[in-house]
Amino acid sequence: EPFAVLLADDLMIGQPPIMQQMTDLFAERQCSILAVQEVPRNETHRYGIVRGEPLAADLLAISGLVEKPQPDVAPSNLAVAGRYVLTPAVFDLIRVQPRGAGGEIQLTDGIAALLNVEQVLAYRYHGTRYDCGSKLGLMQASVVLGQTHPELGDDFTAWLKARQAASEATAA
Repeated sequence: EPFAVLLADDLMIGQPPIMQQMTDLFAERQCSILAVQEVPRNETHRYGIVRGEPLAADLLAISGLVEKPQPDVAPSNLAVAGRYVLTPAVFDLIRVQPRGAGGEIQLTDGIAALLNVEQVLAYRYHGTRYDCGSKLGLMQASVVLGQTHPELGDDFTAWLKARQAASEATAA
């Protein structure tokens, strides 16, 4: 059975939800799919980066995948973003992969090997990603979710405005 991988430090919000977008695409294409987003070139060393050929405006056939390349050797600025729909074939490939970056078993290495077995697509999802693995990203996600919460959003936004006004008054 195909399966989804959701990295916990990436909060991704979209309409429809990002995983629904990806599972709908899987139902159509019947192959592994990685969510990707454009990142500044100088940040490629923080992500798995894909190389691929465009199939549609938001879809690429992946031809290569590099884990955390330096900007001068990165094949693109399309970064893998914490959401995957994978076929079970990746398990057999991961089992035979040598340990990768940091001496750890790397999902990226298994997916790179999967490129030799089946088509793997990169999907530019429709939505927003918050990197909750960083303090700033976690705070940004908390504020956005607080402001858009159906029960608390209005009160939370009013509190934020009052907090900002108090902060500005104190600074003056």
